[in-house]
Amino acid sequence: MPQNEQTVTKQKVVTFTYIIQDGQDEQILEQSDLPMSYLHGVDGKMYPTAERAMEGAKVGDVIAVSLSPEEGFGYPDPELMHVEKVENVPDEYCRLGVEAMFENEEGETITMKVTKIENGEVTLDANHPFAGKTVVFRMTVAGIRDATTEELGTGEVIDTQGPLTMQ
Repeated sequence: MPQNEQTVTKQKVVTFTYIIQDGQDEQILEQSDLPMSYLHGVDGKMYPTAERAMEGAKVGDVIAVSLSPEEGFGYPDPELMHVEKVENVPDEYCRLGVEAMFENEEGETITMKVTKIENGEVTLDANHPFAGKTVVFRMTVAGIRDATTEELGTGEVIDTQGPLTMQ
């Protein structure tokens, strides 16, 4: 079957580009024109609501779904926010929007963003920037193909772009 006649079904590798918009004001929050791929119905790396909406789509189709915080990026976790006195923070991190990399006790790297500076304190936030937001996830199907036996066995798309990781 030619690629342009295939539809999105289980065990297909689906390649897409996307735009994520704020669900309230439709402002573009993130956009990727670099195609990403996932194993439909297999790898669990696509948001379930978006994956259900992709079912039956063809190359060229644009699929838009609204993702609530529960379905998408979650809610802000207060444990991922840290407030520090301005005098304890290096000057380069005393500006709104600046990102700082830290290592936690497990040796994992965490990116924190300065989200507030007031009353002599700096707030560093490691939550996903879309946490707490309802977003519109708009995907354009760029390709559909049968998954290989190896891909089905590993649950990973094997291509030059690398595996899909959605956060």
